[in-house]
Amino acid sequence: MRIIWSRVRMALTGQGGDAGMSTSEYAMGTIAACAFAAVLYKVVTSEVVSTALQSTIGKALDVPF
Repeated sequence: MRIIWSRVRMALTGQGGDAGMSTSEYAMGTIAACAFAAVLYKVVTSEVVSTALQSTIGKALDVPF
């Protein structure tokens, strides 16, 4: 019974036996980050976003002082 209560206490206080991520978790995180980077690259280099950025920068540079 003492072991059960110590595990419950560790779970509630956040003190568990997990020291970090395992190799499979690192692999999944890396794959997810690469997929996000690829999607972000496609969005940023798209014609619509490129035109909007050029327009915004052009308007900012044409502001009279």
